[in-house]
Amino acid sequence: MTLRALNLASSVLLVALIALCLLWEIWLAPLRPGGSWMMLKVLPLMPALFGVLKGRRYTYQWLSMLVLLYLVEGVVRATDPGLAGALAIAEAILAMLLFASAVLYARLSAPSRQRRTNG
Repeated sequence: MTLRALNLASSVLLVALIALCLLWEIWLAPLRPGGSWMMLKVLPLMPALFGVLKGRRYTYQWLSMLVLLYLVEGVVRATDPGLAGALAIAEAILAMLLFASAVLYARLSAPSRQRRTNG
């Protein structure tokens, strides 16, 4: 995959993860009726959004570690009854795909790899 394709995939996956978490905790299946403070879990992802959209390698590096928390939450909450369980599985899948694309982007955009392909 090219860096452009990985950047696009990561951007789409990150926006989808943010949207899923917000919709889940505000409207679809909040922990408490009317929404919950759990919607604030998207705040750590917001700074990553701008770095990913700009293709900053450092952002991809720390995002690959951060997104593992969302993967863990999705796996842990996957046994929740009803819609919450399905949303948790979707969160885990999005987080896993975002992790893979972020790691690949960070790896392929390394300065040592850039010199090798350009030289």
